[in-house]
Amino acid sequence: MTALDDLAPVPFHDADALQRSRMLSRLADTELAVALVREPSDDRIELRMFPLEGAQVALACDTEDRLAGFFGQPVAYAAMPGRVLAGLLRAEGAGLLVNPGHPSEMLLDAAMLDWLTGALAAAPEEAEARLRLTAPAPDVAQALSGPLGQRLADMRGLIAGAALVGVAGGQGHLLLIAGAPADRHAAIAKALAETLAFLPPQPGGVDISFSEPSPPPGALLFDLTPPQPEPETPKPPRPPILR
Repeated sequence: MTALDDLAPVPFHDADALQRSRMLSRLADTELAVALVREPSDDRIELRMFPLEGAQVALACDTEDRLAGFFGQPVAYAAMPGRVLAGLLRAEGAGLLVNPGHPSEMLLDAAMLDWLTGALAAAPEEAEARLRLTAPAPDVAQALSGPLGQRLADMRGLIAGAALVGVAGGQGHLLLIAGAPADRHAAIAKALAETLAFLPPQPGGVDISFSEPSPPPGALLFDLTPPQPEPETPKPPRPPILR
């Protein structure tokens, strides 16, 4: 089982919109092995395309072994993140078949790849910090806690924690990020904006802030402090050696 398989308790094409969005978000950050016509030459590659449902489709798997297993033998391939492959195929108007025969199998047509690359282009808008913060709306906290928790867990060690809060006056919500290095703010905000772009829109939207006010009571807190190593249990003294 791979990370994509773990997100597919039901097949992609039978899943609801939220599960499909989570799988596509994970696909964007997954390194895929995509089948080639021949071994790369001078950093140039030619994707191996297959006619499927009236369109040209590339084939990729999230492990090299899965790709070789599909063909029954080793095959020329290139490794690249899903977001990069989606951009290449979008430019060609082609589709993508991922992990055929596995729980996370998905067939993404050109329209779906166009939507995916658009979602990945999402960028956060800077929010003013001088707002009156409240607890998040319960339905928003429930909808975002799982996906945001998973994405923020990937940033453990880079940020100290995060909190989802509401903004008084019906102005939406803020995701407060604590302990992030200033030179990584843009990259972190971009990654989180992408995650939010794959989720159902929330009333008033969700902005990202690196100011560190004290979260209000009822805030949804994400604790990302690294776990403390468990102290070693002292070994009992050895019995004396009798001669």
